[in-house]
Amino acid sequence: MDSIDVTLYTRRDCPLCEKAKGAMRAAMTLHRLPVTLHEVDVDLDAGMQARFTNDVPVVYVNGREAFRHHVDVGEFANYIRGELAPASSEVVRPKPALSSEACVPCRGGVQPLTAEEREPLLTQLDPAWRVVDGHHLARDFEFADFATALAFTNRMGALAEREGHHPDIHLAWGKVRIEIWTHKINGLTRSDFVLAAKSDRLS
Repeated sequence: MDSIDVTLYTRRDCPLCEKAKGAMRAAMTLHRLPVTLHEVDVDLDAGMQARFTNDVPVVYVNGREAFRHHVDVGEFANYIRGELAPASSEVVRPKPALSSEACVPCRGGVQPLTAEEREPLLTQLDPAWRVVDGHHLARDFEFADFATALAFTNRMGALAEREGHHPDIHLAWGKVRIEIWTHKINGLTRSDFVLAAKSDRLS
């Protein structure tokens, strides 16, 4: 059986990175997966640091990005099984949803996402989301009454606190508008799309 090449892009003192590595090792042991795991500290190379900025951990499987920020034992095992399947098989290689990732605090010094970088992320959100002036994400959530809209606002606030990423929230009768961007760089990062995806699940 061929070994699957897995690279974990990580950095020191990164709890999410350690959690991802633990999940992969658990999956490898539990499911006897033929994986060769490599770790790359992005802070040891200026090019890698510029490429990944704050977005670690990132996991590449056979040269393709498979996971970012969050790795689940079951999802990792299924992905590796998909890689082991014959090319002619109809096995679908799962791609984890944005909503399974974590919002990563922005340290600044990075460029906002370009239109080309935003497009594939936008397709993973509810179609009601729109990018406004290339600057922020916006969506109007509609509800039957004020109380339901207020309850959603409170859930959204709790989510923002958990993620450490805070949107602008506008509450009106039967409607809540959410606007998301990364204030540190006055533009959009991947974490903004992650928060939007999580809010879709709340609604």
